Amino acid sequence: MADRFPAAGSHLERYATRLNAVEINSTFYRPHRPQTYHRWVATTPEGFRFAVKAPKAVTHERRLEDCENLVQAFLDQVRLLGDRLGPILVQLPPSLAFDPGVAERFFGDLRGRFSGPVAFEPRHSSWFEPAADDLLAAHRVARVAADPARDPRAATPGGWRDFTYVRLHGSPRIYYSAYEPERLAALARTLDPGCPETWVIFDNTALGAAAQDALALGEILAASSAPT
Repeated sequence: MADRFPAAGSHLERYATRLNAVEINSTFYRPHRPQTYHRWVATTPEGFRFAVKAPKAVTHERRLEDCENLVQAFLDQVRLLGDRLGPILVQLPPSLAFDPGVAERFFGDLRGRFSGPVAFEPRHSSWFEPAADDLLAAHRVARVAADPARDPRAATPGGWRDFTYVRLHGSPRIYYSAYEPERLAALARTLDPGCPETWVIFDNTALGAAAQDALALGEILAASSAPT
């Protein structure tokens, strides 16, 4: 379970004593200096991992096309995290529909450059059809389970099923609303304990609910797995 940070600030070291991962959103907007990545590594313990969001230049401006150099530059930067590097998150604009040729070229190229976990959050309904799901699975790309879901099918994981990535943006008020204990308990029941790797990211950061929700979910999961 993790919070989403706009950028990892001075409280990262304290945060990392309670949670084991964080999603970095600031990489979507701009590149970071090598010193920034080195500082993040130095202030987190072994086993802590960072999910990093792909740049908007790739997803929103180039719209997955003709962006090989941009992808390589991004990967060169985030690899400075070393063993702290976790998934790459690729989030699309709602207007970007599934095009099999574009998707095949993009994910094929990405997989030629990066072998780690990839989480993909499309928002156009065409990405939730079987053809898109099959293409993602073929490239070992996990489709994000999101809340709130623009399309009902977006609420459940898709694509490659050996990796699960859940993004909770806050509901009913996106980015603001905290999740009630009943919602967290229901979420915990949907998580597959047999999945090799599962990430749950709370993006309801506007009023500070994300960290508390992540800790609460962790307590629910710990209690459910405790011996009886």
